[in-house]
Amino acid sequence: MMDAIAVLITTPSQESAEKIGRHLVENRLAACVNLISPLTSIFRWEGHLCIESESLMIVKTERRLFDRLAETVCKLHPYRVPEIIALPILEGWPDYLNWIKDSVCPSTSEFV
Repeated sequence: MMDAIAVLITTPSQESAEKIGRHLVENRLAACVNLISPLTSIFRWEGHLCIESESLMIVKTERRLFDRLAETVCKLHPYRVPEIIALPILEGWPDYLNWIKDSVCPSTSEFV
């Protein structure tokens, strides 16, 4: 069985989330990207309490692609330290999990 993961990524806007999500799917680093916007994030940054409106990306992919996905997101993301965290998909409808597998890059050697 493949190691499906859901990667959570926040962005400052719907537009930046769409740009990153589109790139990930077009380059087969992700099978699907869901965008949730707006959401409110409360966090501490550089010693200050921040409350910001953001967009949340939920990216479905395979664990073996995480490093390449994170590297790509960091290049496209406007934040200096973007949130990029992966959660394992422990269970799922087999047809959906197979669709993820079929939708992403079959081999990391395909990357240029």
